[in-house]
Amino acid sequence: MSETLILHGMGSPNVIKVVIMLEELGLPYELRHVAVFSQEQFDPEFLKLNPLGKVPVLEDPRLGIPLAESGAILFWLAERGERFLPSQQPARAEVMQWLMVQMANIGPMFGQLNHFNLVPAGSEPYAHARYRAISQSLYRLLDERLQANEWLAGAEYSIADIATYPWAGYLERHGFDGGEHPRLVEWRDRIAARPAVQRALVRANEAFTEAANRTRRAASSADLDRFFNRTPSVPEKDYSAVKNM
Repeated sequence: MSETLILHGMGSPNVIKVVIMLEELGLPYELRHVAVFSQEQFDPEFLKLNPLGKVPVLEDPRLGIPLAESGAILFWLAERGERFLPSQQPARAEVMQWLMVQMANIGPMFGQLNHFNLVPAGSEPYAHARYRAISQSLYRLLDERLQANEWLAGAEYSIADIATYPWAGYLERHGFDGGEHPRLVEWRDRIAARPAVQRALVRANEAFTEAANRTRRAASSADLDRFFNRTPSVPEKDYSAVKNM
């Protein structure tokens, strides 16, 4: 049986974090692009891997089942590789706590701000202001946490850092000043300098970027409706200017 792991995804933060983890562990893996803008995530074959129709999905021969949800994937890989997740308490619980901060707060809130940044300015003032305010408080939380700790969960680099790093790249794109978040920026720079992270970003770019751009340009209005979960009960918006998620 081949030991090569297969990661299905596209260039989103939740996929990038898994690519980083695979590189950090030095595991053999293959990246398979899922053309989300042309509805490939809803193909019957993909739904067999993840009935939610979302990426990432990891196929690991040692596990024997397809595994979805990026936090669960990081947890599995950390257990498999015996790295980036302490075995002893309370250090282990602290890593899991900060992993859940990313999964339950940073990812959903930053993702919502991304969404409302796409709609025409002024068309959704309440929603945009709400998610911007929540995101601002989360960026501040990260910066304050890193003032007292070298890494998010304490003294050691862990899956909490790996999970949060791709999302932290939105700081400036969300309109916040890096100079007002110095420890967050410094932490981000330290992670970016890691050879495994650099390799991961190159591989993800090669596997996903052009393919995603091509399918996005070819996406119909119906494709975008389904991608953005826009149903007849949701007011129509113009997403034609979407460039990067």
